[in-house]
Amino acid sequence: MNKELKIYNTLSREKEIFEPILAPYVGMYVCGPTVYGDPHLGHARAAITFDIVFRYLQFLGFKVRYVRNITDVGHLENDADEGEDKIAKKAKLEQLEPMEVVQYYTDAYHRIMNKMNVLSPSIEPHASGHIIEQIDLTEKIIESGFAYVVDGSVYFDVVKYSKSNHYGKLSGRIIDDLISGTRELDGSGKANALDFALWKKASPEHIMKWQSPWGEGFPGWHIECSAMSTKYLGKHFDIHGGGMDLMFPHHECEIAQATAGNHAEPAKYWMHNNMITINGQKMGKSLGNFITMDELFSGKHSLLKQAYTPMTIRFFILQAHYRSTLDFSNEALIAAQKGYKKLLNGLKLIKNLNQSPVVSDPCNEALDQEFRKLSDACFEGLNDDFNTAITIAGLFNLLKKVNGFQTGALNINQITSETLNKVKETFINITENILGLVEEGISENESLIEGLLEFYKDAKTVKDYEKVDKIRKYFKEAGLVIRDSKNSIDWAYEE
Repeated sequence: MNKELKIYNTLSREKEIFEPILAPYVGMYVCGPTVYGDPHLGHARAAITFDIVFRYLQFLGFKVRYVRNITDVGHLENDADEGEDKIAKKAKLEQLEPMEVVQYYTDAYHRIMNKMNVLSPSIEPHASGHIIEQIDLTEKIIESGFAYVVDGSVYFDVVKYSKSNHYGKLSGRIIDDLISGTRELDGSGKANALDFALWKKASPEHIMKWQSPWGEGFPGWHIECSAMSTKYLGKHFDIHGGGMDLMFPHHECEIAQATAGNHAEPAKYWMHNNMITINGQKMGKSLGNFITMDELFSGKHSLLKQAYTPMTIRFFILQAHYRSTLDFSNEALIAAQKGYKKLLNGLKLIKNLNQSPVVSDPCNEALDQEFRKLSDACFEGLNDDFNTAITIAGLFNLLKKVNGFQTGALNINQITSETLNKVKETFINITENILGLVEEGISENESLIEGLLEFYKDAKTVKDYEKVDKIRKYFKEAGLVIRDSKNSIDWAYEE
């Protein structure tokens, strides 16, 4: 195992060496989508962030159980304890059963994630399928003395809990400030405005409801993740992840619930990806300034100047560290498109690197060592809190040196075969298997491209320059270029 991996733990506000509770096993829970609308760029960033964590931990040899939930009940408007369920509201508008809405948008989420080459989690539990577990945990919290029942609803007593525990430890909130800053009691029967619902009594018109010891109702939003993470990962597991907007109150409430009901804090490491912004403002459904993934793929949105492919968007997200904000702009996406194509050209070049089996040149030890160092440097970013921005820079530094083999500035036979294999394995593994950046739409057309390239070579040999120009035009229209040098003729992506 690689003991150099460091993770920024939101709980300690420090980078810590990653040491699993029970190595080589790793349990990771990530808050997934509330499925009432089309997947947007914010969803993609969260999914890709933890896809990298999942991929890299597996690459290092850890056996990872990755749980990412689907919230399909209990998430009320404005993340509050009052108001309509987001999914039930959508169901009323569309005149559908709530689970029809859930199925439609869950399928849409999966379709987008597949396009983005996001791996499926090990387990994907639905909140509505774990009502029994949520009721059970709520009962345990009541037994611990940190929850109370009011007219069929159950509320967590934040003020009582905070007398013996630190509510606010994750987000840095101070309980006295929270109490003084909360609104007046809303008539729900809460003892304090800061208390949050574990279970809500359902009104007669409420669509999604279940029987419980307290009457007919539905679970609170926060209890869902606590119940599902406990069921599949145990009371104390390695990593809990999600968007920074979930840190408070959602994750703060999860810690309180788990401590009260399970007598254990849920996660050892807490990880939070930052937001995507537009003109400095958070992108999100509630603000009405989001761009759906399908709009990005088609280019049909007032903020878009063109369509962007899934891998371009994935590269755009990965070129920033997950804890930094990422500001949307067409210019940034166009730059990402160029960067992605440059990386693919490098991947194609490196896969075709071969040493001459006949010529035996003396090893240039300085050159050999430089390639080994450049290869090792590609992992520095990943080991430093999954910093994909540094990793991508490392790949480009390695590629810059490798290009010397193609131009003839360097002799490939002057490095050892072991070093060449290290270069190839590093570049291919990081690009494809860890960053998840793969070719789009070329594999099924590659034989056609190669055949067209043969026609190009024949036309050039007989000096049929009209045909040469026509073939170059075909390549350009496909976003490709012909690289014609003294030693070889090949194709590449147009950067």
